[in-house]
Amino acid sequence: MIYFERGSENDDLGLAGLEEGLITALDKLDIKGRVLAIPPDFTRMHSFAGPLVQLTDKYYGKQLTDILPALGTHAPMSIREIDEMFRGVPAEKFRVHNWREDIVTLGEVPGHYLADVSGGRVSFGWPAQVNRLLADGGYELILSVGQVVPHEVIGMANHNKNIFVGTGGPEGINKSHFLGAVYGMEKIMGRSDTPVRQVLNYASREFAADLPIVYVQTVVSPDTDRNLKIRGLYIGDDEECFEKACELSLKVNFEMLDKPLDKVVVYLDPDEFKSTWLGNKSIYRSRMALADEGELLVLGPGVKEFGEDRAIDLLIRKYGYRTSPEILDFVESNADLMDNLSAAAHLIHGSSENRFRITYCPGHLSREEIDGVGFRYGELDKMMRKYNPQELTDGYNTMPDGEEVFFISNPALGLWAYEGRFEN
Repeated sequence: MIYFERGSENDDLGLAGLEEGLITALDKLDIKGRVLAIPPDFTRMHSFAGPLVQLTDKYYGKQLTDILPALGTHAPMSIREIDEMFRGVPAEKFRVHNWREDIVTLGEVPGHYLADVSGGRVSFGWPAQVNRLLADGGYELILSVGQVVPHEVIGMANHNKNIFVGTGGPEGINKSHFLGAVYGMEKIMGRSDTPVRQVLNYASREFAADLPIVYVQTVVSPDTDRNLKIRGLYIGDDEECFEKACELSLKVNFEMLDKPLDKVVVYLDPDEFKSTWLGNKSIYRSRMALADEGELLVLGPGVKEFGEDRAIDLLIRKYGYRTSPEILDFVESNADLMDNLSAAAHLIHGSSENRFRITYCPGHLSREEIDGVGFRYGELDKMMRKYNPQELTDGYNTMPDGEEVFFISNPALGLWAYEGRFEN
């Protein structure tokens, strides 16, 4: 059921529109008991989940007893990040998702179902794991907040991904990421109906139907001055609100180009992107736009590590961003990678498959570290002077020396492709 919907390509709800929509929905729910909110973490600052949680806290007060950021494998939010993203919300309401230990398994999607949706690429069962607060917390309402936008693992981000991955456990996260990787990210990104989504939908229907989850989905895109605008808000308890948000997101977050790009320059905001685990959105979201033998130049002033999780960081350093066949061979012959399939999936996602060049310009990693994982190293200061993010405009730019580059100021906000590489 949809409790509120509003959105169009040119809409701009603003904070007033967010408040109106949220209150309209919450009034219909008429909740008297305890409430749990599950927003994204600081890496999704641009989702407007922060103001929505502020409004939820204002509406429910003491009824909103717990806030569980959907970390997945990300590092816990710092006090500074919580204060900046959820300003005014009491810090004592926030809980940290321990993705390795603090979970329960609601059920298992059978292996034959995964074999069917993946075309035989995998045949393992998939455990529907969530943080134990969801199952045992005794809440009358679980409010899942987030942004719908093209995504490399599942096609379109959010909805039950926020639950089963954002608050999920090791096996569930690992296997869902690996399923998406072996199926092929270029067949997944920008689609709402994908093998990973089908598995999560199965889990929602069969194992989580009794959880009182209501989804609050935003659609966000920048205007010509890079100011973020809320284009849509969809609130509901089933798949319909997600599908409607997807339809709008594809209109405002997906750019289809008429020709491949020889050079793409992507800027990673240092407050948002501190690892290649996150910063490789520059690769995922632009790969279908890049020409064969083209170059992706990544400006990452805040990048200081590969994986936000220490164990994953070590695996990335050990194996590197190699081609899919190489990574799959590593998985078969190395227990450490076999036991961490999300890391293996990430390595596949981060590879150009030797089709185009990736030059990474990190603020806090050495040439040896970058070379060691298979990227080309670029000097950040030099490249920031040549390709100044403050001077470039999103889209096509002609440099003083005549070079044509395509600039992306925030890869997390969209997906770029040319018609020859985007199937259907």
